[in-house]
Amino acid sequence: MPQRLSNTQLFRNIPEECIRRLLVCMKAREKSFKKGCPICMEGFSIKEIGVVLSGCVIMEFIDALGTNHILRVVKAGGSFGEEYACGSRGFLLYTVRASEDSDILFLDASVLLRPCEKNCSWHQKLIENLVYVSVSRSLQLMRKVLHSSPKTIRERLISYLSERVKWNGSYEFDIEFSRQQLADYLNVDRSALCNELSKMHKEGLVTYRKNHFVVHMKLDN
Repeated sequence: MPQRLSNTQLFRNIPEECIRRLLVCMKAREKSFKKGCPICMEGFSIKEIGVVLSGCVIMEFIDALGTNHILRVVKAGGSFGEEYACGSRGFLLYTVRASEDSDILFLDASVLLRPCEKNCSWHQKLIENLVYVSVSRSLQLMRKVLHSSPKTIRERLISYLSERVKWNGSYEFDIEFSRQQLADYLNVDRSALCNELSKMHKEGLVTYRKNHFVVHMKLDN
């Protein structure tokens, strides 16, 4: 377990032996979820941070009109629930769901809110990592707002694909969303999204097969 966690955002730069002690302090427990199963439900409160050991999860919510919105995708090594487990004790405004078979490690967040009873030397480092994760989370949400703000579907797609090009350092890459998930992420209708992608393909701007994309248009990097 410590070896798997040493590569996660929350436990980065913490020695494996210290991770073992921290796991005891934080009452760590592991649970597996099948694809499509809810991990944390909207409307409930949580007291634990979730770390994705394997698989992938999505954070989503359904608005008053019944439209599904994807807030964020969390891959192996990432975490979720910090803002509620460590900060607000209110009810979740989103649902966390396994988008594929996933193993999740749950950690008691109350340990981070008080001095460590076992005097763990790496307690402060864990808190620093948590701050780093929170800042990264804010940037992710900002990117989503930027991608879903343009008026047309094409502009939203170009915004999203442009960022993927920059992130991967290549005009050829795999995206993390299915078509429905991409539509939810960009806040557009799935059929309209697919129609626009088809038009862009015919115009020679992009080629794609399932989640694999090749961008042929010139982008400002």
